[in-house]
Amino acid sequence: MRADGGVGKWRGALVGVLLLLAGVALPVEAQARSAAAGERACEVRDPRLTELSGMVATDDGFVMINDGADDEARRRIFFLDRTCAVVRAVPYPTRPLDTEDLAVGADGTVWVADVGDNDRSRETIAVWKLAPGADRPVLHRMRYPDGPHDAEAMLVTGDGRPVVVTKFSANLYAPTAALRPGATVPLAKVGQVKLPASTTSNPYGLLGRSAVTGAATARDGRRVVLRTYADAFEFDVADGDVIAALTGGTPRATPLPDEPQGESVSYSSDGRSLLTVSETADQPAGTRPTVLRYPLTAAAPFGSPARTPEPTGPTPIARSADGTDGDITVVSRAAMAAGALGVLLIAVALVARARRRTTSGK
Repeated sequence: MRADGGVGKWRGALVGVLLLLAGVALPVEAQARSAAAGERACEVRDPRLTELSGMVATDDGFVMINDGADDEARRRIFFLDRTCAVVRAVPYPTRPLDTEDLAVGADGTVWVADVGDNDRSRETIAVWKLAPGADRPVLHRMRYPDGPHDAEAMLVTGDGRPVVVTKFSANLYAPTAALRPGATVPLAKVGQVKLPASTTSNPYGLLGRSAVTGAATARDGRRVVLRTYADAFEFDVADGDVIAALTGGTPRATPLPDEPQGESVSYSSDGRSLLTVSETADQPAGTRPTVLRYPLTAAAPFGSPARTPEPTGPTPIARSADGTDGDITVVSRAAMAAGALGVLLIAVALVARARRRTTSGK
């Protein structure tokens, strides 16, 4: 998440709160899992990687990016080995504005989502595409049909179409034509995701349970996941239709409890677990980003027949006699009933934590 100075930053946060109060976190049926901390996979020791906003796991290790960092040395697409050591760093030909997420296409192309916009002032957003073996990513611009939005998550479909997920409303936008360097392609709104309600502990409370901060696609294309500061929600994809999966599917929930500032998520290379990593710029001195591993429920190995995974331990959310979603609905309603003041205080805390950086626009 990039923090802009001045009134715009506060306006962006307050707009997000209003969207939250409008009912983003609606209770739907989802599998509940015990909120166990993730298993440590490796620790990122390179001092250039402290503001991590995107990660993808590969056969050889990882690809990672920072968000809109002031330090020029941090504005790179970083390739890491399995121990989280940097082995390659590819610079951008011009300064990106706010890079927030990553994806790797079926052909190995790296897609960088330059879509962050805390103060909702950008005329265009962009993706950078780095072809396999290339040393220079190429910029492709896009424009929303209904004004600026803040976003931190992006998926790439099997046919090479990016899908941007806005942060506080989980609206889905996709380009209306093929992306072309030097051109600005219009986006169209193609749906909205209704995330399950959550009680998972996280630094930002209610707001953190509803803000979409990352997304990923399984290598076989049959599952996608959205994450918030608190949880990951996995959807099954039928016939390659990612939009239908996100707008009409019932997700499985994996709690990601108490990550410092979790904005990244990826499937492991074997598809059996989720990997996450947090920003550490505001953590105590010496704190390093750590890749965490969370096992998935009945994850299907690549190449096996597509199916809906069966629960192997999690208990479905209890339904009360009136058909509502039991304790989670009660908690959600109680939190919302606390009023706008409490939520605004959460937003103030979130924005205050993010004030450490300023960046200039393109």
